[in-house]
Amino acid sequence: MKAELRHTPLGVDEVVEAVGHAGAGAIDVFIGVVRDTSEGRAVTRLDYEAYATMAEAEMVRIVHDIEREIAGTRLAVLHRVGSLAVGDAAIVCAASAPHRAEAFLACRTLIDRIKAQVPIWKREHGPDGSAWVGWVDARCSPGDGHDHGTHSPA
Repeated sequence: MKAELRHTPLGVDEVVEAVGHAGAGAIDVFIGVVRDTSEGRAVTRLDYEAYATMAEAEMVRIVHDIEREIAGTRLAVLHRVGSLAVGDAAIVCAASAPHRAEAFLACRTLIDRIKAQVPIWKREHGPDGSAWVGWVDARCSPGDGHDHGTHSPA
């Protein structure tokens, strides 16, 4: 099992090696890559920040939970933090299982839970400025006259 944050470029070989074994008839890999657009806006780079100890502990918990839920699976994940250029890998996930259906399901479940639960924040930069993705100011409440969408500096 491998679940780590990295400041350095990510590779597929490390996660594939971490999940491979003689009983694995399938290995599924997901690579999340920085793209050049988001919601119609140009993106030139992304910055990822994390509460590192909590993020890694949560990724380990997620991996263990999925390995218990989907019999015969082994999982590994590496997530990049810092400044990433278009084309850089932001996350690499791998799941092995005796059969492809379980490997696909485990890998999909892994990335979905990481995106939903792990304290990693993404800031997009582009010609129109920068903005935190998915961030809502918790100090605001509905009906207070404030926009509660993604906030960006003026």
